[in-house]
Amino acid sequence: MLRGTKKVPVSSKLPLDQILVGDCVEHMNALPENSVDLIFADPPYNLQLRGELHRPNNTRVDACDDAWDQFSSFAAYDRFTRAWLAAARRILKPDGAIWVIGSYHNVFRLGAALQDLDFWILNDVVWRKTNPMPNFRGKRFTNAHETLIWAGKTEAGKYTFNYEALKELNDGLQMRSDWVMPICSGGERLKNRAGEKAHPTQKPEALLHRVIVGTTNPGDVILDPFFGTGTTGAAARRLGRHFIGIERESDYIEVAQDRLARVVPYEADALKVTGSKRAEPRIPFGSLVERGLLRPGEELWSFNGRHKAKVRADGTLIAHDARGSIHQVGAALEGAPSCNGWTYWHFRRDGQPVPIDMLRQQVRSEMQE
Repeated sequence: MLRGTKKVPVSSKLPLDQILVGDCVEHMNALPENSVDLIFADPPYNLQLRGELHRPNNTRVDACDDAWDQFSSFAAYDRFTRAWLAAARRILKPDGAIWVIGSYHNVFRLGAALQDLDFWILNDVVWRKTNPMPNFRGKRFTNAHETLIWAGKTEAGKYTFNYEALKELNDGLQMRSDWVMPICSGGERLKNRAGEKAHPTQKPEALLHRVIVGTTNPGDVILDPFFGTGTTGAAARRLGRHFIGIERESDYIEVAQDRLARVVPYEADALKVTGSKRAEPRIPFGSLVERGLLRPGEELWSFNGRHKAKVRADGTLIAHDARGSIHQVGAALEGAPSCNGWTYWHFRRDGQPVPIDMLRQQVRSEMQE
């Protein structure tokens, strides 16, 4: 690069927040290499339907029998799959990742193609539907789930995973790989001008919310090569991410454009999520003493009120015969092999016990200003 010239960000060359009309492989091949943070793909399932499906009352089931879901053979479907996955891999950033969703009809073929193309599978997630369509013929189990595959571009890629945020979404418990949520229905189910179901396999926005919050950051670029009625774009826009949609069916594009025009993004402050504690700056207990937030000689109390210790000028504690760090003294007093001193020890303000971790968070916030 010549001296004095500025490097143009790759994102400035992308058609951000737009729907590209036409073939997904052609459009992805025209995009810059290593330019997209995440791909969410809901490709044709190749359902291989044979004839019409009817309910017990003889009413017809509006199943997915559109031309875009029909392939002449498994070999033809596999060629199509490898073509779009190869194009997707080229445009993913080195630390990018992809989500693909499918049913038993196609997900195993998708998984094999991902591995053949050197994607690194991170998880498979089972979306268990609380309100699945019944099996009207009564010859098989009710198909009550779909499978998502989450894969990194490479084995060594440092993909985004907001572990703590997903944990908070799950009431403080580690997020599992079985997700229970309803299918898209009711008011969320989009209609076309004729009042009919706009898309046979519209996904619930809740599903995309979890994917986006868990595996992207605000400002990231998410590409959906099978955009449909725009669920990925709607969720991305609400959550402060950019989207690129690719769709060839004009009826779906019309519905998606109307939908996106009504989306109101959430406030920027509301998009911040709980980060990894390991990524936060390390704050030594002694720095609280240096800053005068705690004074040498000040007493700290254990969370259960049974023990107390005095702060020393070098950031250690002394209590009876125990002296050392906040962790060492807490462990010694409790007769435990270890102790998290930040949550164990409390100081008093206005007669109320306050964990010393509050002071640590105060220092961290000051460092980030």
